Amino acid sequence: MQDAYRSGFIAVVGRPNVGKSTLINALIGSHIAITSSRPETTRKAIRGVLTTDNAQIVLVDTPGIHRPRTLLGQRLNDIVDDSLSDVDAVAFLLPADQPIGPGDKRILSRLRSDFARKNDDGSLTWKVPLIAVVTKIDELDHAALVDKLIAINEFAAFSDIVPVSALEKDNLDEVKQVFIEAMPEGPQMYPEDQISEESPSETIAELVRGAFLEELTDELPHSLAVVVDAIEYPDEDEDADSDEPRAANAPKPKAQVHVSVYVERDSQKPIIIGRKAEHLVRVKKKLRTPINRIVGCKANLDMHVKVAKEWQSDPKKLERLGF
Repeated sequence: MQDAYRSGFIAVVGRPNVGKSTLINALIGSHIAITSSRPETTRKAIRGVLTTDNAQIVLVDTPGIHRPRTLLGQRLNDIVDDSLSDVDAVAFLLPADQPIGPGDKRILSRLRSDFARKNDDGSLTWKVPLIAVVTKIDELDHAALVDKLIAINEFAAFSDIVPVSALEKDNLDEVKQVFIEAMPEGPQMYPEDQISEESPSETIAELVRGAFLEELTDELPHSLAVVVDAIEYPDEDEDADSDEPRAANAPKPKAQVHVSVYVERDSQKPIIIGRKAEHLVRVKKKLRTPINRIVGCKANLDMHVKVAKEWQSDPKKLERLGF
């Protein structure tokens, strides 16, 4: 007898920089969430869609839960609230190479208030499966990993504990299986070939921001925001309407992707642009193939660096920049 089809939503939570985006990209098999060694890289609840023969799981990549220092930080925590509001399971990521700290305890407390009920004897029962995903296991030897797993088991009454190294693709199939088993029976929600719920504009904006994070590392101001202003596709009917047929060797017209890159101060613009626009050139070159893939044809990436003063603390500017 064939197993029943399972489907549902899993919120992927953890403090900043524990490998949430890396894990989601590895499970989906495609680069849909940006990764960086900088904390608070993820700013949106990106939904990755993982489809197998017997299940479909929507992975919600949440911004790291943290103490907000700006209005943007508060908005990121609000995004986490929305992400947790209606999920079928929670994956709590805990890095193997770092001790359990105050940030992890704060997240656990938050999850208890959202997803646990107190029994008569004072113990807690989880309303949805709470899965501990122990990331970055390639950083530890076997004995240290065993000690870490024991510590995590004592930290909370997890439904499952599963170790993984997303970078080394070690134990990914086990994570996938644990996630599937945590899902309720349900129908397929998205087409089989769909891997993200993000629009092309949102995906391109995140790719551009991720490319700058990688390009500039420590030099990059954290106050970087990216907006795709427009995607203009070539007019397929233009040739048909023209009296002059296009020459056989003439290049096809490209789509135009207009992007605004925002910083908070004038002094930050040269950092983004680089000497003789070297940073813009490198980012364009790196993203040429993925952007062509997203828009479905060859595309020209037109980037302009602009200043939106103190946008992280300005409600109107935050809204205009998509937060």
